[in-house]
Amino acid sequence: MWLFVAFLLVPLIEIGLFIQIGGLIGLWPTLGIVILTAILGTYLVRSQGLMALNNLRGSFSRLEDPSEPLAHGAMILMAGALLLTPGFFTDAVGFALLAPPIRSALIAQMRKRINVQRFEMGPQPDPFAEQNRPRPRDTVIEGDFHEVSDSKRPTHEGSGWTKH
Repeated sequence: MWLFVAFLLVPLIEIGLFIQIGGLIGLWPTLGIVILTAILGTYLVRSQGLMALNNLRGSFSRLEDPSEPLAHGAMILMAGALLLTPGFFTDAVGFALLAPPIRSALIAQMRKRINVQRFEMGPQPDPFAEQNRPRPRDTVIEGDFHEVSDSKRPTHEGSGWTKH
């Protein structure tokens, strides 16, 4: 039901804001503001997205819980979608999501409602892996070969995977 209300209210709010702001400043300045916010939003989303990606990589390298950097990245992605959508309300929400304190507050609210039962990093030991692993003497590769004469040798330089 909440999704239906959002799809109904957001366009109505946007239309009302376009009419009000367009009536105050005119058509072309209104369109200019919409285009300018899309360009500025794209730049900010790109720079903050790269920072979020670096934070995510850092959490993986330190073997820490990546859920917070992932949540920041998801909110930055959502902000980008909202900023590229024409409208003043969606731009306001998009710019708000680009503010790290607002994202952190939203993540704190989500943590109250979401319970993570278990988190592990790295490969898990498989107790049956040793039993099923083939021993070196059991590994036999069969194949046929034929000798290539000098006249049929390739004219291009080899890739390093073959000897010619």
